[in-house]
Amino acid sequence: MVEETRAANSSAMAPSYFKISPIISFFVCFLFVTSSVCPVHSSESDGYGQVNQTFRPGERVQKLKTIRAHLKKINKPSVKTIQSPDGDLIDCVQSHQQPAFDHLQLKGKTPLDPPERPKGHNPTGMTSENFQLWSLSGESCPEGTIPIRRTSEEDILRASSILRFGKKTIKPIRRDSSSNGHEHAVGYVSGDQYYGAKASINVWAPRVASPYEFSLSQLWVISGSFGDDLNTIEAGWQARFQFLSYFTWLAQSYMGTITLGSSLTGLIAIGAAISPTSSYNGGQFDISLLIWKDPKHGNWWLEFGSGVLVGYWPSFLFTHLRSQASMIQFGGEIVNSGSSGSHTQTQMGSGHFAEEGFGKASYFRNLQAVDWDNSLIPLSGLRVLADHPNCYDIRGGINGVWGNYFYYGGPGRNVRCP
Repeated sequence: MVEETRAANSSAMAPSYFKISPIISFFVCFLFVTSSVCPVHSSESDGYGQVNQTFRPGERVQKLKTIRAHLKKINKPSVKTIQSPDGDLIDCVQSHQQPAFDHLQLKGKTPLDPPERPKGHNPTGMTSENFQLWSLSGESCPEGTIPIRRTSEEDILRASSILRFGKKTIKPIRRDSSSNGHEHAVGYVSGDQYYGAKASINVWAPRVASPYEFSLSQLWVISGSFGDDLNTIEAGWQARFQFLSYFTWLAQSYMGTITLGSSLTGLIAIGAAISPTSSYNGGQFDISLLIWKDPKHGNWWLEFGSGVLVGYWPSFLFTHLRSQASMIQFGGEIVNSGSSGSHTQTQMGSGHFAEEGFGKASYFRNLQAVDWDNSLIPLSGLRVLADHPNCYDIRGGINGVWGNYFYYGGPGRNVRCP
């Protein structure tokens, strides 16, 4: 028996008889929070857009010199380089030379040993499946190195400026308003103390209508106020204009900027494309993500799939999240730039409404939280919210196979969403 609820408007915040691949290939950005400017590639840059920029000859030469100096700083020396089928170059970088260790408080240090997993979590170990498109070549990075997609001049030129490259706009997020162009369809819990979250996220390649926009699906671990003093940890997947979908993980403070976090695994490349993704009425793929706070040292960790530790965020990066989270949120977000004078056609999830169900609408399943005792527990009191349900909606439920789950998404502009 499946119980369903539906968010009808923005004033309120399936049965499974099929086999789903628990792991897909994906694109990773490793991010920390800091109060200093850090020129790194972020998963949620709002600065893409000025792809065709015009410069006078002298200005162009100076800009290219600045870009190349910037690339020299962020593209670390590699032990080996792998050519991906999509044309990307994957550099195998010594783990202690990864960009995270440019942070003043991490210089000279090495990645931490793995912490204790939450009770009730039973990873099955490493998978033999290919994680990412680049790994289809059969090549891998040597032990002691991590794979990182090489940033190109074109990547930086897509940003509105070199200083904006790789940075998310630092501005307050409000769940009771989408006036900044960000629109959501989410499930969330609040009113308790949370020490982590887990979910399986259906992965698609939604259409993004403009270079100024994106479409993402992720989980948020949140503490602070939705004004100007907010800490978040976020992990999921994201699609951008003319880009393949990619995996993201980040932490941020809305009073600071974003820097890189510490990677542990040589299996997951920072910046490499997802393959495969789900198809309408076809194969469905999802990724399982777990974020939790190490009770011994207080750092926040991320695990992907069947036991692959991606990395961690040191506790010193945070104010509110140094102790615990006050809200957990799951779902989709898009940017509606309004550049066409009407609502964007950027899709959320699969681009189809929640009512279409499995194989057609995107989903989150097996939603859980980590409690004070470092134990995974079912969510209690999950609420759902759609900012603009005629554009993107959400429908939640619970059953014995998927636990807490919801379908969500939509096409954006349509006859009910002009």
